Amino acid sequence: MDKQTGNIGVTTENIFPVIKKFLYSDHEIFLRELVSNAIDATQKLKTLASFGEFKGELGEMNVKVTVDKDKGTLTISDHGIGMTAEDIDKYINQIAFSGAEEFLEKYKDNVNAIIGHFGLGFYSAFMVAKKVEILSLSYKDGAEGVKWECDGSPKFSMETIDKKERGTDIVLYIDDDNKEFLEQARIDSLLKKYCRFLPVPVISGKEQEWKDGKYVDTDRDKIINITEPAWMKKPVDLTKEDYLKFYHDLYPAQEDPLFWIHLNVDYPFNLTGILFFPKIKNNFEVTKNRIQLYCNQVFVTDSVEGVVPEFMMLLQGVIDSPDIPLNVSRSYLQADTAVKKISGYITKKVSSRLEEIFRNDRADFEAKWNDIKIFIEYGMLTDEKFCESAMKFVLLKDTQGKFYTLEEYKTLVEPTQTDKDGNIVYIYSNDVTAQYNYIEAATEKGYDVLVMDGQLDSHFIGLLEQKLDKTRFVRVDSDTVENLVPKNDKKELGISPLEQNILTTAFTSQLPKVEKAQFLILFEALNDAGAPVMITQNEYMRRMKDMAALQPGMNFYGELPDSYNLIINTSNEIIKNLGEATVKSLEEQVKPLEETIETNNKQIADIRSNAKDGKLSDEDSKKSSELEQKVNEAREEEKKIISEFADKNEKFRQLIDIALLGNGLLKGADLSRFIARSYSLLK
Repeated sequence: MDKQTGNIGVTTENIFPVIKKFLYSDHEIFLRELVSNAIDATQKLKTLASFGEFKGELGEMNVKVTVDKDKGTLTISDHGIGMTAEDIDKYINQIAFSGAEEFLEKYKDNVNAIIGHFGLGFYSAFMVAKKVEILSLSYKDGAEGVKWECDGSPKFSMETIDKKERGTDIVLYIDDDNKEFLEQARIDSLLKKYCRFLPVPVISGKEQEWKDGKYVDTDRDKIINITEPAWMKKPVDLTKEDYLKFYHDLYPAQEDPLFWIHLNVDYPFNLTGILFFPKIKNNFEVTKNRIQLYCNQVFVTDSVEGVVPEFMMLLQGVIDSPDIPLNVSRSYLQADTAVKKISGYITKKVSSRLEEIFRNDRADFEAKWNDIKIFIEYGMLTDEKFCESAMKFVLLKDTQGKFYTLEEYKTLVEPTQTDKDGNIVYIYSNDVTAQYNYIEAATEKGYDVLVMDGQLDSHFIGLLEQKLDKTRFVRVDSDTVENLVPKNDKKELGISPLEQNILTTAFTSQLPKVEKAQFLILFEALNDAGAPVMITQNEYMRRMKDMAALQPGMNFYGELPDSYNLIINTSNEIIKNLGEATVKSLEEQVKPLEETIETNNKQIADIRSNAKDGKLSDEDSKKSSELEQKVNEAREEEKKIISEFADKNEKFRQLIDIALLGNGLLKGADLSRFIARSYSLLK
């Protein structure tokens, strides 16, 4: 064939600046595209040979990447089917574009799809090269070698050459802006990123060894890739050691994974892969780029948000599907129907595998629960289908270290922890050490206490309350043990209104100032062996504040002070004696003030009842104000008398401080004074 010249069949004036402009940010993918083409050519010849359509010697079936820094070239060579002049004219010279303007407009927001949609894998070479040559010899009998050359303009030349070996060499003359691709280390790193698991050996340079104080090349070819990665094999052909070796190949220097799931489906889409459950540390963080996406063993991306459900971003491993094109944008992945089906399948497979592990070896599943709990809870909170499946194997752990499924735990606590309204009350602790006394009191009453101290547990509790019929969760320190599971047998307080009023004022006067906290004095007739004074925290407000810490939109709750109840146990002997002694000492002074307050309040109520259309006459308004003044003065006088008495009686402050100490609320100077007072009371 005489030397032929012509123009590449495109309607745009110059395709190459378009390629460079739109794909510059990902220009390294040219190597992936060219090596992938070489692999395809090699695999096609193997297929022809297997069907008897090629009867020649296959020889060494590999792909070679050669850097020649002196010549400024990078060459990708294969021994595959090769191309004739007609093949080059068809596949290289004729590119079907509808027009430059339409082309640019259509792909301006989805530039990564340009190559994939137009079969431009070969033309990605012009992102880094000022000139490209194709030297090829087809496998067909009597074929002649052909050389194609283009300098980055629509003009090309093509001529017959004497080429001895079947296959194709793509020679890139690297341009001045991309000299990095003439560095062997850079090429090797890209090959390991994109071509690490290709099915045909990829050779790049020579193996090195240490000699005379430096690394020198040997005569052995350096093979970059593993041609038969674990995910392409059948699970029955793999041992535990094979899976662990593959995991450590992917993620060197990490602990062994907890377990793994081998994906293998061929309908309604093709999908293979292995997903590993790594050990997740306490600091909950969804680390992206854990899962690698491949297409026929060619690396595509490690940004797989659209392919796997969000909660599976905690996993590691590989997913390989020929149904996902090599060049896709994230928006494409998220919108593609096939990808959504893949995502749904992975969710189903992961949940069924977890259930299988739970059923087959529950002891092992329980032993690993602390490591996988965050993954399962995250999945249940973010994926409804996974949640439905996980309700069968999600576990609850109690303070005794025992594990229960949701059904098992309901059976355990329903007889003793059902309240007067028929709700099953799940009592939990989020800090076993700090809430030890509360847990002990609940346990002694025959209740079981769950441990819910995980980073997602405050949200997970809310989910379970939605999913479980007539079930509510209360923290063990949110109320007295008698009130955690409200029954109908509430006892009378056993104290007079006067005693209740005096004690309320006395205890209130001795409350220390605790930062961002407010206290409400309550009286309960609890177990006579129970603590005389205890502190609980309102369940609803505490939950709101917990969630406010995790959700930006709930700042209002986060700014509110912590709300605590200071509960006085009127059945306790200490409180009984303290109450009687206080009333006896103060009754003579306080009772007349109480009567004054009661009389004046009655007169105020009578005056207001005569108001017409809600308005008082000037005379009644003046009289009402005078009476209110007398009430306030009496209250202040009463408060002063009771507070001065409480100041002198150290038992009030001592009881409060013991309760504060049990809740970790007694600190600094208040704690020092408590210790000194405790020694003083022992004298």
